[in-house]
Amino acid sequence: MRLLRLTVKDFRNLSEVEVEPSVHATIAVGQNGQGKTNLLEALYYLCTLKPLRAGRLQELVRFGAGQATVTGRFLLRGAERVISVQVQDGARSVFVDGKKAASLEEYFGGVAVVAFTPDDLHVVKGGPDGRRAFLDRAVFNRFPAYLKEGRAYARALKNRNKLLKDQAEPAYLAAYDEALAQAGARVWTRRRALMEELSGRAAAAFERIGRTADPATFRYVPHGLKLPPECPFGAADEGALSAHLLQRLGARLPRDGERGYTSVGPHADDVALELGGRSARDYASQGQQRAFVLAWKVAEIENLSAALGHLPLLLLDDVSSELDPERNAYLMAYLSHSGAQVVLTTTDGSLVRAAAGEDTAWLSVRGGAVRAEGS
Repeated sequence: MRLLRLTVKDFRNLSEVEVEPSVHATIAVGQNGQGKTNLLEALYYLCTLKPLRAGRLQELVRFGAGQATVTGRFLLRGAERVISVQVQDGARSVFVDGKKAASLEEYFGGVAVVAFTPDDLHVVKGGPDGRRAFLDRAVFNRFPAYLKEGRAYARALKNRNKLLKDQAEPAYLAAYDEALAQAGARVWTRRRALMEELSGRAAAAFERIGRTADPATFRYVPHGLKLPPECPFGAADEGALSAHLLQRLGARLPRDGERGYTSVGPHADDVALELGGRSARDYASQGQQRAFVLAWKVAEIENLSAALGHLPLLLLDDVSSELDPERNAYLMAYLSHSGAQVVLTTTDGSLVRAAAGEDTAWLSVRGGAVRAEGS
């Protein structure tokens, strides 16, 4: 997979941008607040239909403009295809080769991207919500249908929580519980499948990066799901997971009714990250915590390559400034030798020069304007 051209119009502070990226590394250099992260987010949004940073869709549209448009021309499996997304009035529209896409499956069509941001580097030390979002981004990259499935669960959860706050009758809630249980089981199944593929690769990557003899482990932890010993989480099929979640929703209804929110389900789960059998959050050094995230990203790239038959597009937003020199050197060397197409942003080009080659495309970003320049 290769990005041949990116066109951006009225996305955040970018009025009109056209970039022909290098087949290897494209490096956007600019001070903070000039628009380099917006350029990366435009490309991420094009490839995922999800903002890289939280917020309402209308916030993606440049102030004073009516709509934002991002278009990419890709070479995929020997054929060129053009995908485009427009955001207007808080809604998005997607197009393939100039025609409205009939489905999300048609739109994505093998396009895959892995993004790495400074916020990711703090995911070990942060709360479970950050780790769930980190996991879900990887699940979507591997299974694009998860975009729709995750939203179905979020809608069902929102409906149930509203009924709980309104103190609806238990019989009325039961009709919504079944839909929530089915959607939740689908989310669990996707997350579990991703972790089964990724955890071993991530542990192996950490062994190369972590500078410690202690092994790293990556585990998915479903909160409040009390499955019987003969049917553990890793072995339960989707139907069994749905049935168990439905049972747990019923068992926790009195408590949920008092508190006004649903206390069990995928929205309450976590990813356990351990170093030598102990919590990385509590016992790993800052450098080791960041090595956990770096190992995860390396594993995600390798896993997508194995699953799709081609490397994903890699997006890195000023990550090098947050890593210690040794781990930054590892990352730059990995990118240089991976063969993947990479788009990086940085405030200091010297930090990422090791990932650059003779064919690197250097971009200068200032005040929302993007122009090509020499190294």
